[in-house]
Amino acid sequence: MQKVRITVLESKCRGRYHKIGESYDIEDLCPPICHELWNSAYPMIYALQNGAVLDYGSGKDTKFDIKCPDGGRGLHLFQQ
Repeated sequence: MQKVRITVLESKCRGRYHKIGESYDIEDLCPPICHELWNSAYPMIYALQNGAVLDYGSGKDTKFDIKCPDGGRGLHLFQQ
């Protein structure tokens, strides 16, 4: 599997778990992020680890943005 890096671009995390600029390299285990966010991001991470190209806006790319499922107050993650 390919390694995927996610980076915190914005954080309004109520639990204060994450700070802007934090990065996590994901290979085979869940990184130390909240489970709700992991549950939302995992399908795209898994696809990228297996060589997929995602729909991204009007095109396709190997990156994605995601907001925490708590109404958008949490993180924004970006695959690099």
